[in-house]
Amino acid sequence: MAPCSSWPVQLKLVFIKFGMQLDRIKNRLLATTLLAVPCLAAYYLAFLVRFDGALNEFARFTFGYSLLWVMTVKVVTLLHARIHQHCARYVTFHDMLSLVRAVTISSVAIMLVDAMLITNVVIPRSVVLLDWGCTVLLLAAVRIAPRLVRDGYWHRVSSQEGCPVLIVGANDAGEALLRSLRSNPTMPYRVVGFLDDRPEYWGRRIAGIPVLGTQTDLPTLVIQHKIEEVLITSGTLPGKEVRRLVELASRENFRVKVLPSYEQLVGEKVDVNPRSVAIADLLQRPSVQLDDAKIRNWLTGKVVLVSGSAGSIGSEICRQLVELTPAKIVIVDRSETGQFFLERELRQLAPHISIEVALADLTDATRLQAVFETYRPQIIFHAAAYKHVPLMEAHAGEAIKNIVLATKNMVDLAEEFEAESFVMISTDKAVNPTSVMGSCKRLAEQYVEAKAGTSPCRLVTVRFGNVLDSAGSVVPIFREQIANGGPVTITHPDMIRYFMLIPEAAQLVIQAGAMGRGGEIFVLDMGEPVRILDLARDMIRLSGLRVDEDIEITVTGLRPGEKLYEELYGIEEQHLPTGHEKIMTAIGRPRNLMEVLHDIRSLSEILDEPNNTVRSALAEIIPVLRPTIAIPIDAPLSATRRAA
Repeated sequence: MAPCSSWPVQLKLVFIKFGMQLDRIKNRLLATTLLAVPCLAAYYLAFLVRFDGALNEFARFTFGYSLLWVMTVKVVTLLHARIHQHCARYVTFHDMLSLVRAVTISSVAIMLVDAMLITNVVIPRSVVLLDWGCTVLLLAAVRIAPRLVRDGYWHRVSSQEGCPVLIVGANDAGEALLRSLRSNPTMPYRVVGFLDDRPEYWGRRIAGIPVLGTQTDLPTLVIQHKIEEVLITSGTLPGKEVRRLVELASRENFRVKVLPSYEQLVGEKVDVNPRSVAIADLLQRPSVQLDDAKIRNWLTGKVVLVSGSAGSIGSEICRQLVELTPAKIVIVDRSETGQFFLERELRQLAPHISIEVALADLTDATRLQAVFETYRPQIIFHAAAYKHVPLMEAHAGEAIKNIVLATKNMVDLAEEFEAESFVMISTDKAVNPTSVMGSCKRLAEQYVEAKAGTSPCRLVTVRFGNVLDSAGSVVPIFREQIANGGPVTITHPDMIRYFMLIPEAAQLVIQAGAMGRGGEIFVLDMGEPVRILDLARDMIRLSGLRVDEDIEITVTGLRPGEKLYEELYGIEEQHLPTGHEKIMTAIGRPRNLMEVLHDIRSLSEILDEPNNTVRSALAEIIPVLRPTIAIPIDAPLSATRRAA
């Protein structure tokens, strides 16, 4: 028997259950009323229409005699069809079809019941048909009205107030954007029209708004309609088109604003506030298509270790891993602050996944072995490395320790603890290197490639260029210089670099890892190269300033070890396609493992020697190829490759 002290709790539970039952009854009565009132109005309206607005004695008698059972048939049929469960704020065409079907069934049932009743009173068939139409119209109106309020058709629908704007794209994203703007009465916009490059859409209307022309027509439309802003949705336009809009905006004196993507706009909750065009929008490429089944089969339920997890690429790999349901993610880095914030973020993103933090210096083999002993990772992403070329020129010994020896430690422990896969992240600076940093990365690539020939662990390398807006890279430096009033400094007007977005790079690294069989050097498709001078100009324009007038660009000269251009394949390498359109394989001649080990040991013995001594020894192992070759700023990419 329950103790006496528990009876207040039990009584409270009884009251809670009773309250819940009352709420259910109240909601059911409300739903029945919201069906019954339009049905009653429709039935009465049908008689009024049938008898020209004046009900004679026959009509009044027939209406009164049949009202109770007709209403019962209609309401019961609609409840059985669960019409009352349709969410009015999000009513769809499918909901309307269900409504028409249910009302049709009720009308047929009314005629059948009327025929079976043994009375002298028969409901006119015309009344039944009119009742069907009136019921559909009234119930549809009750359900569509909240949707119209939600979509803002009664907010500024004919208003001439607000900032006149154009929407780029007469498509689902453009229509969703229009609907979001209309549903938000605080947005200060008056949509004048759409722009679309497809001729079949010209002159048509979307939700009452005309398609006025193409982007080529913008200068005329801006003057004709006094356009102040052009709106685009995030991710819908290629980077080249966004760049063209920004350049046109600076000439024609209008603004380009970016709003959330189509996927976000159709969501229930989204911040529709517009933002200015970001530099990432100018590099926008089609979204990466991944072999999700292959990746999940590779990662699900596994213990995954990410070194360099506090860095730009390492942290993004971790964010994407939590979506792929590994059993555990071990984040390894020597930055305690970076680890602290990343751990907190990952635990919020995926409370169901075990997140383990390991503070470790990868050059400390003893500490690293303890980490592997504790967690025994099955899949490893090695993203840790130095990346600043001029600093590494002055600290060659540290570069060798952090890039070459750290990679060797990671590979050896992956093999010792029987990991399944090891993915090393490399850089285009390892191709025909002209710097200490590039030479160290190339030697690390050679070790991974040579070791793969004998290791049961699948060892692969993924090579790519710069990622946009990573910590300490050119974009945040330019941003700071612009904020300080300039000048923006570049080292050479002809310098070009490959860029990709951080999420895209992380996605392709994971995809390449899932594809690897061992020994491959995968090279990511970096798209078109970007001139650093153009990047500087774009960032100045995006800040609402004018190049040379508001912010000056100055040339400081190439720094030690710096290239004018980067390459993705070495002179001795061929490139072959893989099963993924954005991932290639670089095919070269792997070095003998014993030779690579000898070179690494010889370098490890002179790390404390003067910097020039260490650099000379490294250059004998990985020859520093050609000095940088100047290329005219208007030269095509083919000329760049021939010069290489």
